[in-house]
Amino acid sequence: MSRPLALDIDGTMTRPDGGIDERLFGPLREWEEPVVVATGKSFAYPVALCTFVGIPERVIAENGGVVLVDGDLTVDGDASAARAVAADLRDRGYPGGWPDPDMHNRWRETELSVTREVPRDLLEDLAAEYGQTIVDSGYAYHVKSPAVDKATGLRRACELLERDPEEFVAIGDSANDAELFDLAGHAVAVANADETALARADTRTEGSFADGVLEALESVA
Repeated sequence: MSRPLALDIDGTMTRPDGGIDERLFGPLREWEEPVVVATGKSFAYPVALCTFVGIPERVIAENGGVVLVDGDLTVDGDASAARAVAADLRDRGYPGGWPDPDMHNRWRETELSVTREVPRDLLEDLAAEYGQTIVDSGYAYHVKSPAVDKATGLRRACELLERDPEEFVAIGDSANDAELFDLAGHAVAVANADETALARADTRTEGSFADGVLEALESVA
């Protein structure tokens, strides 16, 4: 019997060289239980992904800052603090996130995605000045409210779906999945996951990236 899924994107649904692995489209479209895409990407990306895969728009975006489930939208976080950190970065000669045109932040509503070329110590100091925290997804630093993460997003999604987080299987690969792993009933790290995700997961797949997801789906189908 299948279980509801909370599924990360980058490093999880992707191929090793980037891009969503199309082999996941069929299994996710046919999955009988709710599928919630849980990502650090800005809101527009997971919504578009759901549309193109052909599954209901159920997303946790921006590391919990935005949750959309079947038309019900919740926006949390501190957008003004994220913008202030971006301005301070520019004042110091760094990009205010990523070099222009900054497609990582163009549609971002609640946090700031920052290239990992910016010194982390500097970014942590700036984030703390505005009451924010940093999470490293392995692809970018995210400046976000400490009050939100993928777990708070899943709690909200579960309220809207009238489901219990314990029912969910979470699948991911990085530190920003850790709280999600702690909350879900079962947590699966794909083989390429970082040390934080591996330490918080219940199981680790033999396969990496989308191979690991397909393996996990088979085990809980």
